[in-house]
Amino acid sequence: MSQYEGLVRFGDGSLEPEPALAQRWEISPDGLTYRLTLRRDVRVHDGTPFDAQAVKFNFERMLDPDHPYHDTGPFPLAFFFEPIREVEVAGPYRVVLHLDRPFAPLMANLAYLTGLMVSPAAVRTHGEGYGRHPVGTGPFRFVRWDANRRVVLERNADYHGPQPPLRTLVFRPISDPMTRVAELMAGGVDLVTGLVPDQTALLRHHPDYRVQEAVGPHLWFLIFNMREGPFRDRRMRLAVNLAIDRAGLVDRVLQGTASIAAGPVPAAFGWTHDPELEPFAHDPARAKALVKEAGYEGAEVVLVAPQAGSGMLAPVQMATAIQADLARAGIRARIETFEWNSYLARVNAGLEGLGDLAEMAWMTNDPDTLPYLALRCAATPDQGGFNSGYYCNPEADRLIEAARTETDRDRRAPLYRELQQIVREDLPWTIVASWRQNVAARKNVHGLRLQPSFFLQLEHTYKQAARTEAP
Repeated sequence: MSQYEGLVRFGDGSLEPEPALAQRWEISPDGLTYRLTLRRDVRVHDGTPFDAQAVKFNFERMLDPDHPYHDTGPFPLAFFFEPIREVEVAGPYRVVLHLDRPFAPLMANLAYLTGLMVSPAAVRTHGEGYGRHPVGTGPFRFVRWDANRRVVLERNADYHGPQPPLRTLVFRPISDPMTRVAELMAGGVDLVTGLVPDQTALLRHHPDYRVQEAVGPHLWFLIFNMREGPFRDRRMRLAVNLAIDRAGLVDRVLQGTASIAAGPVPAAFGWTHDPELEPFAHDPARAKALVKEAGYEGAEVVLVAPQAGSGMLAPVQMATAIQADLARAGIRARIETFEWNSYLARVNAGLEGLGDLAEMAWMTNDPDTLPYLALRCAATPDQGGFNSGYYCNPEADRLIEAARTETDRDRRAPLYRELQQIVREDLPWTIVASWRQNVAARKNVHGLRLQPSFFLQLEHTYKQAARTEAP
């Protein structure tokens, strides 16, 4: 988010869209037309103007397979804007988005990474190599990319907003979390993200570092295989929900780096909150009785887990603790682990023939995203979705479709509350926790504030020298 901007952005400390490259917008009463007025003082890093034609280029490059620069993608989240049927240039700084149906998530999707605007001139110049020559409009501009070593950005002197205090940003890809913290302690880096629970607990009270944590729209859950095996029986799915000690997982395994979650819509979307939706109580005795009643006492189930992965918290440790919880309920869980990319490929292809339970985590930008992609009848893997457990309830489908086309939030929120109650009744998942995003920085780093969007925004961050000097 340091180099690029979207037409809108999430407000500071919120998930509410606010003006960015578009200074204002109007939505037609039928939800089919979005009229956006652009700022006139924006220059792209390469000196070209940012105008309505640039917006049109960005959307058509992404959405039109016949566009001459469509192959400069890929665009895995292009479906976020699928309802846009036409991008009209209504003036040098006026854009009209014409939709083929009302689409409530549109503004949130515009604020997400998929909606970031790139330089049309740079795309035309570099073609498929654009990814190594990125050009945007943000407060920092790209300088250099040393493969597997670092990416260097510098302050954008022509930025239309306040100048960032820092002159240079250097991003280093350090995949191993232990190495990241070692580099922080050695002074090789000033801040790190993606701490594992042990590291977070270690650095929270260390006098030389500051740790920030914030809950965002993240959800960690287990997917049930509802096509084959014991979890076709709802009693068994309920038994797992009652057997798992969520408080123990959050407090002991994750060491407070997550919060207990209750429904398929993350609590970060507060306007969808249902005060009657509570996490399942930990009740191993009732869980054991349900397993016996269902006739699966002592049955073995396969729990598949990744060895690591984005947003997956501590997946192997979580699987081991859940295995112990299930054992107390009379369920023998055998854990099978896979490398992250292999894991995603296998689980996203469906649990049939793979396992009975699978760990999963999602980070979303709108309440629509996860239900639409992973809970609908038409979202099973063979239909291009992520409903790996093959859950299907036509009433849930109706609510999902109704909520994504209802642009009035006061009418949209009750649809999600009703959906969450249905999911709680059907139990296609065991919903466990929401991650607390974290960052650890040296104590001389100031101005950093975590955002519920999980975007790392550094335009207000500065590093104070040992003596009082300008950053």
